[in-house]
Amino acid sequence: MGSSVRIGRIAGIEFGVNWSWLVVFALIVWTLASAIFPSTNPGLSKGTHIAMAIVAAFLFFSSLLLHEFGHALQARREGIEIDGITLWLFGGVARFKGSFKTAGAEFRVAIAGPLVSLALGVFFALIALINGIPSAVDGVVAWLGYINLSLLVFNLIPAPPLDGGRVLHSALWQWRGDFVWATRVAANFGRGFGYLLIAGGIAMLIFESSFSGAWLAFLGWFLLNAATAEARYLLTQQALSGLRVRDVMTSDPVVVSPDITLAEFMDTIAFSQRHTTYPVVENGKAVGLLPFRCVANVPRGEWEVKRVRDCLIPLDDVPVLGEGEEAVDALAELSQSDGGHGLVVSNGGLAGIISTSDLARALEARRRRSAPASV
Repeated sequence: MGSSVRIGRIAGIEFGVNWSWLVVFALIVWTLASAIFPSTNPGLSKGTHIAMAIVAAFLFFSSLLLHEFGHALQARREGIEIDGITLWLFGGVARFKGSFKTAGAEFRVAIAGPLVSLALGVFFALIALINGIPSAVDGVVAWLGYINLSLLVFNLIPAPPLDGGRVLHSALWQWRGDFVWATRVAANFGRGFGYLLIAGGIAMLIFESSFSGAWLAFLGWFLLNAATAEARYLLTQQALSGLRVRDVMTSDPVVVSPDITLAEFMDTIAFSQRHTTYPVVENGKAVGLLPFRCVANVPRGEWEVKRVRDCLIPLDDVPVLGEGEEAVDALAELSQSDGGHGLVVSNGGLAGIISTSDLARALEARRRRSAPASV
């Protein structure tokens, strides 16, 4: 989950928001202003309720951000690189590079976020107990205390990718010492909870005609799919463990100059060395990628006038990786790019090119080696 808008950095960790965050932010403000605060604080004006709702929504998402920073800071203490934090439709997500070396490290990172939520919930609840504070302030902090503690309980459900699911995974991993088995069992728990939420939501829609049932079913559907994706990612991570970009990249790839025409490219390079994508290099430095399909889409009559630089994907839009990066992190970056290719650089120069196909072949090769021999 990448950030659509980057907001800033705290403790060297970048954070931002995804566009889907706006949807749930608006929904929370509308719900608080039209239903929650008029019920809990009926003596206040409509304008005050709206102001309370906006402040409460911002503080709520600030709480989610602090929750994710709890994960991120603990992960950094465990030696894991942090790629950033994003607030989105279902809350927040801290993006890590690398894998947990031990079950204990995974547990400590997983539990750090809920501990932050617990502290925030108690903090806001204690403020709400102070006598004499304005009614508007009391309404906001009471709701923040309630919602932080409620999310704490929900987050501890033993279903990946919720924090409770990661705690369960770490406990199973520690117990049996088998990462793959722990991943499969935890994923089954996540799917089970997903099916329960879907069934509960449908029942609410049918028997109570409650719109909340649709939201609950949607949440269950998300949990069901997320648990499956989490298991797939963790198993892939395990399969690619120890592999670096340098182990799977194509070294010394065929490169092209940005200044040659497409006709020259087709006659002198593509004719004899056909590839799906070519690194574009100028003055010894990579400036982008040239997908063959982009050249093929240019009318043949324009090949004599159009140049490679007119078709290339600029460097800013291409995943740029280091030789020492973990293969699983490269897979995550390449999967989010349009062409599935990335450039590998070393000391400012081009070291190679890597694609999702390269990683898929490495993954398949490792799986074949680890598969039990047939008798």
